[in-house]
Amino acid sequence: MSTLTMKFGGTSVGSADAIASVMRIVAEATQDGHRVIVVVSAMSGVTDALINSVREAAAGNRWVYLSTSQKLRDRHIEAANLLINPGADRQAVIAEIEALMSQHVEMCNAVALLGESTPRIMDVVVSYGERLSSRVIAAAMRGQGIKAQQYDAGQFIVTNDEFTSAIPLWDETEVRIREKLIPAIASGITPVITGFIGATRAGNITTLGRGGSDYSGAIFAAYTDSDELVIWTDVDGVMTTDPRVDARARVLPQVSYQEVGELAFYGAKVLHPKTVQPILNRGIPMRVRNTFNPSHPGTLITDAAAATDTVIKAVTSIKHVSLLTVSGKGMMGVPGIAGRTFLATAGAATSILMISQASSEQSFCFVIPSERALSVKESIETELRAEIARQDVEGVEVLPDVAVVTVVGSGMRGTPGVAGRVFSVMGTSGVNVIAIAQGASECSISFVISDDQRDQAVVALHELALGQ
Repeated sequence: MSTLTMKFGGTSVGSADAIASVMRIVAEATQDGHRVIVVVSAMSGVTDALINSVREAAAGNRWVYLSTSQKLRDRHIEAANLLINPGADRQAVIAEIEALMSQHVEMCNAVALLGESTPRIMDVVVSYGERLSSRVIAAAMRGQGIKAQQYDAGQFIVTNDEFTSAIPLWDETEVRIREKLIPAIASGITPVITGFIGATRAGNITTLGRGGSDYSGAIFAAYTDSDELVIWTDVDGVMTTDPRVDARARVLPQVSYQEVGELAFYGAKVLHPKTVQPILNRGIPMRVRNTFNPSHPGTLITDAAAATDTVIKAVTSIKHVSLLTVSGKGMMGVPGIAGRTFLATAGAATSILMISQASSEQSFCFVIPSERALSVKESIETELRAEIARQDVEGVEVLPDVAVVTVVGSGMRGTPGVAGRVFSVMGTSGVNVIAIAQGASECSISFVISDDQRDQAVVALHELALGQ
């Protein structure tokens, strides 16, 4: 008997009709003899509404957060009434919804009194989304004859106390899953678990950051030795590019972990880059499928890269980024400038998306999210103030309104002329390339262009992926 971990995203559980599709998918899998672990996100839009309610509370807008709480309460009770058969189970779930939303109001009242929130409070508030949806879904499944039981993931995923972006404590998490969850699955229970959430050793609720529900799915798949992790979303799979940019985008039937990691890191919306980490070393395959088109096989993600007729498999991009350049004639041969720059960037709590350096060592540049550009610039200039005063370093230049475009494909490795074709297409299309980076893996080439040329560049390069 195989074990499948299925993670359902916000749109997949965003309405009563969508949840009914989830129930059919899980029921079919259990009827086919699979053990199924279900990991769910909050209903679509709920997490954003909860975050906004805390901000409104901090601003003293009591009527706004009270209205938000009431709307969320009504939305989940409506779903419960539509999906759960009348009786004690429905009443119990509605009572839990009422209790959770009362707690939400109490938390917002506290924030309003203090005039500010904290990361710890924010984690508690945003956790209500998954805690609500999972209770409704588990009860609805029970009504359809599935032996489902709801669990808050904090019972299993132990994290540090970095609220809003917590890091799992792997050994303790593995022990809890093996001791508490696996026996339940073996007894025939289909667990319905909150994605995105963990808890500290002391039991304080944490969240795993952006993409946390996918990450949760991978953690449960890894430590239950699942045969496959299925990410159910609202698209048919990993696509050759963003269909909103080029309608010719098509589903890739198979990609490697490395390829999907590059795609996710550089802007593809299907998966978060962290998702593959827990299952990578265990060789557990992952599949991306569409809840609203379950007959489509989706995209299979494994260790092996599938051969294609085109060397380039996909094109993706990131916008809302800025290019920072550190330059100066006095930098040549001076050790540590780059290291100190990147430490200063880390000190400003900012991740670097791409790095490019000239061989002369007189300048290097890197890409970061635009909203962090000014604070990173200040942090670096503070770190290098002595070098700037001596004019060894001229300062930090910020170029806003740029985009990173990335072409991905494991077939690029060892294939002559790929970069030449990429940049020839850019030249022919009239797109000016500002900076270039290619990793030693040779699985991707990334480059920086003006943001207003992003769509033009993606469409032109997508033709290479389509073999046109």
